[in-house]
Amino acid sequence: MDKLRRIMLIVAYDGTAYHGWQVQDNGETIEGELNKALHALTGEEIAVIGASRTDAGVHGLCNRAVFDTEATIPAERFADAINTFLPEDIRVRESMEVDADFHPRKCATHKTYEYRIDCEKIANPLMARYAWHVKGPLDVDKMKMAAQVLVGEHDFTSFCSVNGVTLTNVRTVYNVDIIEEKEHIIVVRITGNGFLYNMVRIIVGTLVQVGMGRIDCARMRDILEACDRTKAGMTAPANGLTLVKIEDV
Repeated sequence: MDKLRRIMLIVAYDGTAYHGWQVQDNGETIEGELNKALHALTGEEIAVIGASRTDAGVHGLCNRAVFDTEATIPAERFADAINTFLPEDIRVRESMEVDADFHPRKCATHKTYEYRIDCEKIANPLMARYAWHVKGPLDVDKMKMAAQVLVGEHDFTSFCSVNGVTLTNVRTVYNVDIIEEKEHIIVVRITGNGFLYNMVRIIVGTLVQVGMGRIDCARMRDILEACDRTKAGMTAPANGLTLVKIEDV
């Protein structure tokens, strides 16, 4: 028997057609497609372990996944080999061997998400998969003021969907940047040590309502400290959200 090796994949995907990252009974997932591709490549029954379980419709540029295999394919060649069996909206960008005990959800990382908002009067159909269309204008200065309240270690219960299950709702947000990327496009970039279920999308939805004047930016601290989901704004649609960076710390 060949020695088991643990291989890490860096995976990019357009999440539009998928029911999220994690394998589910009710539809196709990123994890499921990777498992099928690896089985086709190696003949082994493989279940990858992902770093971030992105939701249905959410995109990724750099999610990490590991799996164990007896296959003798050089680690760096797995990427090209697996892509042969994957649909075009999922691509392994890089592959490498890691220690046998490496677990992508048990190592200290900083994760960065970007959320794009299309503020044109008429929605740009070329942005439809990757941005939330909000008829502008939005008051970006007020959004920036509200966003800074969220920086630091806090209990983010107000920004977590009620069906989220975790041991604690305390997370650290290192920065929240509101960037006017180009005319009519606003990007909300958030970096933290981890995120609760729908946390980024609820933060964005709340910030947009601040920008629209529906929530006073001075209320942001009260919303955060209330630890009550009903106090925050709406949940932004999934299509504007992309996992853009995972950094080891």
